[in-house]
Amino acid sequence: MLNRKPHPDQFAFDLSKDAALERMIEARVAIRCENDAIRWRFRLILIETCMISSLVLVAGLLLKQPTALVVRGSLIVGAGCFASGVMLIGLSGLTGHLLSVYRRWRQR
Repeated sequence: MLNRKPHPDQFAFDLSKDAALERMIEARVAIRCENDAIRWRFRLILIETCMISSLVLVAGLLLKQPTALVVRGSLIVGAGCFASGVMLIGLSGLTGHLLSVYRRWRQR
C-alpha cells in the first residue's frame, strides 16, 4: 500500500498505532463470527432434519405403507433429528465454555 499524505484539510486517521482500537475491532469480529457460526449450525440442522424426514416420508410412500402411519413416522423422525441436533449444538457450546474456564483456571 502506498503511504500517501492526507489532504491538509483532512483529518489524519492512523489505525495502526492504536492497540486499544485493534482489540476492540478484534472483539467485535470475534462476536460476529461466533454468531454466524451458530446460525450456520442451526441452518445445517434444519436442512438435515428436512432431508431425513422427507426421505422417511418418500420411502414409506414408495413401499405403499398407510399414509397416516408414514406421515406420523416422518414427523417423529424429524422431531428426533431436530432435538438431537439442537442438543448437540448446546452441548458443544457448553463444552467450549467449560474448556475456556478450565484454561483460565490453569493459567492462574
